[in-house]
Amino acid sequence: MKNLPNLSRYLPILSWGKTYNQLSLTNDLVAAVIVTIMLIPQSLAYAMLAGLPPQMGLYASILPITLYAIFGTSRALAVGPVAVVSLLTAASISRIAAPGSEEYIFAAITLAFLSGVFLLAMGIFRLGFMANFLSHPVIAGFITASGIIIAASQLKNIFGIEAHGHNLVQILSSMSGYLGEINWITATIGILTAAFLFWVRKGLLPLLRGLGLPKRTAEIIAKTGPVAAIVATTLLVWAFDLKSAGVEIVGAVPQGLPPLTVPGFSLELWTSLLSSAVLISVIGFVESISVAQTLAAKKRQRIDPDQELIGLGAANIGAAFTSGFPVTGGFSRSVVNYDAGADTPAAGAYTAVGLMFASLFLTPLIFFLPKATLAATIIVAVLSLVDFSILGKAWRYSKADFIAVAATMFITLVVGVEVGVITGVLVSILIHLYKSSRPHIATVGQVPNSEHFRNVLRHDVITHPNILTVRVDESLYFANARFLEDHLFERVARRTELRDVILMCSAINAIDMSALESLEAINERLCDMGVSFHLSEIKGPVMDQLVDTDFLKHLTGEIFLSQKIAVDRLSQT
Repeated sequence: MKNLPNLSRYLPILSWGKTYNQLSLTNDLVAAVIVTIMLIPQSLAYAMLAGLPPQMGLYASILPITLYAIFGTSRALAVGPVAVVSLLTAASISRIAAPGSEEYIFAAITLAFLSGVFLLAMGIFRLGFMANFLSHPVIAGFITASGIIIAASQLKNIFGIEAHGHNLVQILSSMSGYLGEINWITATIGILTAAFLFWVRKGLLPLLRGLGLPKRTAEIIAKTGPVAAIVATTLLVWAFDLKSAGVEIVGAVPQGLPPLTVPGFSLELWTSLLSSAVLISVIGFVESISVAQTLAAKKRQRIDPDQELIGLGAANIGAAFTSGFPVTGGFSRSVVNYDAGADTPAAGAYTAVGLMFASLFLTPLIFFLPKATLAATIIVAVLSLVDFSILGKAWRYSKADFIAVAATMFITLVVGVEVGVITGVLVSILIHLYKSSRPHIATVGQVPNSEHFRNVLRHDVITHPNILTVRVDESLYFANARFLEDHLFERVARRTELRDVILMCSAINAIDMSALESLEAINERLCDMGVSFHLSEIKGPVMDQLVDTDFLKHLTGEIFLSQKIAVDRLSQT
């Protein structure tokens, strides 16, 4: 029993399971019913988006969500196929196999395994911080561009024509050659279904509430919109034999539980998929942890990012051994799960039971389901992710962030999703390095009748002709140390009356070896110019590093606890 706290850290089910009661069971079962109804069409659609047989979408939603319930820390996150990860899966696998082929399916299973192993390793070694290299503006730009590509890729199914490509340019140019072959019956089904689903999202719930239905009942009915579309269009195709009129249908879907599978262990296959697996893992984790933390905050619950990595890793490994493909925590299904009243991750396990029932008994009913209906489901789902306002927000707040967002969106749309997100990461890192290599350096003076020192360009402050005080608003490291040198020497050269230079260190959190050498060079050159070099307000951890160096032994000036003490003493000498 003494080891139970440590064990529950890696098996969160041991924590929430101890307080599980009848009320939680009821809430979780209700949430599971609602989410299951939503996931049946969504899972089929996302499998199709990934270029895989539709049943694999159901398979990828059964064991993964159950494993996450055991290892994950979010009580509302619903794990399974999502639009962006499905698109990335299709983009990475189609390079090495033809969509729909046995090799393609095998590669998807292997990709899920590699993604799971990578996520699991990151969680075990507590490397969740690596996801921070993807900034929120870059993620927003990438998801917006991906949403546009996904929606465009489904237009071929809406219109019943051929099209291919992995970016917007390829898809649209490919589609333009087949516009004369549009199947208008298919197009009518697809367009009307999309219009209906858009109306369901915005207008059905207020209508039901206006009719006097209880909120919970109205919400449940509103969530069944996609299922209603599937039932109606399937019956339509069956009753009027629209298949003979060229309407493409899902066809026979195997009936039964997910078959056990074994991922590939070929070095050549792993080499081909490894970079994609890493990218899918990081993108999926960022999307998942964002949703999980947002929902947890509403109930004042805690999310452990490193344990989330373990939960998602286990989910993906589970998908690999049960005929699935890469999965992560989805925004729409998680929000529905939360809104439906899910109390614990057990709701996910109950959802898995519902999907098992669908896989066992309901798949024959979707034989005549038109692909245009699934395409409409995907389009309506992903267009809710498109947010062009991020461009305006980034432009107004930070031109550097705007460049990162715009570059990510443009490259994703024109070149492809993998290159797009890599571009976003690289641009973000380069912009960060550029900005930190040219830190803000302020000349400061004393605010009258106070002990505060502020920028001379922003405040009416007191300065002394023989003293120059500068504040660097950045940690000092190899990339910006020379910039500080050049700035100080230029300032001192223009003011021959200077006797003392004070480096105010209140914003410096670290000094690396290169920066230390620059401080030594500054000290020596100022000494040759007859100017003393002083430091003030050094933080404890930084001082701990400097104490064991020769820099302090050769410092021509002093170390001051505060800027006020430094100015008072030096102005009197």
